[in-house]
Amino acid sequence: MAFSRKKWNTIIILASILMISVLTVIEDNRHQPTMQTQALFDQSAPLSQLQLGDHWLQKRQSGWQCSEEVLNCLEWANAWEQLHISALTEQPQTEGEPQEVVIQIADIDTALLWILFDNQGLLKSPTGNWYQIPASLRVPLIPIVRAKVN
Repeated sequence: MAFSRKKWNTIIILASILMISVLTVIEDNRHQPTMQTQALFDQSAPLSQLQLGDHWLQKRQSGWQCSEEVLNCLEWANAWEQLHISALTEQPQTEGEPQEVVIQIADIDTALLWILFDNQGLLKSPTGNWYQIPASLRVPLIPIVRAKVN
């Protein structure tokens, strides 16, 4: 049984509407965070200094300044300044070598020592609480450094 041109047009239009509807639902659900995230730094507790291994950044009146080896200072500083994390209820299994992150908040004299598992996107606070960093925010947290010539 052959379909007429009118029936084929109707089938194509209905299939197109169905496809657009499915893609719209998928796109809407993709942007909903699976976990509630919160900003690590905000207006009441802004980041003023950070040290990750041998590399550091510091906020000055003229803007962000980083250690000499860091090539993407502004991007690195913005990534940390705008970092969002999700609290974990249980201690996660960790892999790889942790990195110490020393964080200084403006108007607070004491620096805070956090532990970062950058491959897994895990942060451990000084009080022992664990946080997950969304996958899309992990890569910019590690600075791009100038290659050393021996």
